[in-house]
Amino acid sequence: MKHVIFTALLLCILPRPVAAQDEESIHVGVKGFVDTYHAMRTEKPNDWMSSRSRVRGEVSIDKGHAGAFVSANLVYNAILKDRTGFQLRETYAYYTNSHWDIRAGRQIITWGVADALRLTDIISPMDYTEFLAQDYDDIRIPVGALRLRYSREKWSLEAVAVPVCSFFELPTEEENPWSIGELTIGKEPKHKLYNMEYGGRLSFFLSGIDFSFSALHTWNKTPVFHNAIGEYHRMTMLGADMSVPINKFVVRGEFAEYLNEAQQTIGAEKIARASSTNALIGLDWYAGNDWSLSAQYAHKYVAYGEHNNSGLATFRISKDLFNNTLNLQSFAYLDVENGGVYNRLSADYALNDQLHTLIGYDFFHADKGTFSVYDKNSEVWLKLKYSF
Repeated sequence: MKHVIFTALLLCILPRPVAAQDEESIHVGVKGFVDTYHAMRTEKPNDWMSSRSRVRGEVSIDKGHAGAFVSANLVYNAILKDRTGFQLRETYAYYTNSHWDIRAGRQIITWGVADALRLTDIISPMDYTEFLAQDYDDIRIPVGALRLRYSREKWSLEAVAVPVCSFFELPTEEENPWSIGELTIGKEPKHKLYNMEYGGRLSFFLSGIDFSFSALHTWNKTPVFHNAIGEYHRMTMLGADMSVPINKFVVRGEFAEYLNEAQQTIGAEKIARASSTNALIGLDWYAGNDWSLSAQYAHKYVAYGEHNNSGLATFRISKDLFNNTLNLQSFAYLDVENGGVYNRLSADYALNDQLHTLIGYDFFHADKGTFSVYDKNSEVWLKLKYSF
């Protein structure tokens, strides 16, 4: 199978075939990119934090309403040697018409309206091998799933089944500059039908507002520690989200109740279980003159323990210059409870439609909380990307 996909990736460098226009013809689409990314720590010992290059290929083949899609990477990672090689991302078959969209296979599934925060968007787990110092789309891990969506003009209904669940990838190797330290993690759930993940989402698209309701029977995708051993347990998510445009603003809201969620437990015979309430409010402002600003605040309340409230905010400001060939952006996470900050500053210059040069600075500061592990990981970085 890998040889077939590798051959498909090689097609990316060949001229694209010109397909006939009738619906019975087979249409082949090929695209992708080549990029290289390098980052250096700005504090002693001023070592390399990341150094990787890759070729991404995406191939779609369709005939009439049916087709297939494959995307994969060929990667060379100078620091994390085990990440070098062939990486299959998405590979699924699909059928689509005016009402139905059916996909089966390895795919990325996104729910909700939050920007780079996870409330209802908990089907596809995350790759934290280099924490958040990657493009957010690259951090998502595809899952092997069957997804059915039925759409009408003003509403859609989506059902999802994931027979074998995937979980967060955490950096624990000592040689990884993004390592969070050695962890003892128990076995993942057995690959049995009764352990499958399943749920659905009902969405409405009305004049002046979009909103949806969702439910998912799933697992905690990050290990929850019980007496220093990470464990995975079942939970159910009930959620809702909405998006309302108001002139140059968009108001977004998202809510998720995690029923019977596993909680970190020390000294008890069994792991504690308690429901948690998660809520988010966001505001986007498209100010004109190629300015855009957004802010979000997500709050979590757990009906267990002493420290049962936590909050995470994000701020984004973006400006396009020189006929939209240069984009300047700042995107920051703020750990409200602990005062930690992660801010990515970037400049993206388009030399032409295919070639982009990006430079940036990632700033970390925290005395405690999630970002404290990376307090010494502030870095400068350079990225080159050629799309074809």
